[in-house]
Amino acid sequence: MATATLNQALTLFGQLSGEDQELLLEIGRKRRIEAWRKETAAYAKKALRDYQAGKLKAEPVEEMLPRLHRLADEEG
Repeated sequence: MATATLNQALTLFGQLSGEDQELLLEIGRKRRIEAWRKETAAYAKKALRDYQAGKLKAEPVEEMLPRLHRLADEEG
């Protein structure tokens, strides 16, 4: 299967009608959402397996939330 570059994709996108551009954007958005759901489900399954194997421990929300907020701030 041939791989298109981003520039090629944008050039082709520009050649589409406005209606087709909107349709393509909607399809792309839905595909990205579906991919995100699959990634999230895979991560959750791994976390559950790790927890069941004793690799993770349960902890109170009061301890976990500040750490999650710090991690989010570091990524942002």
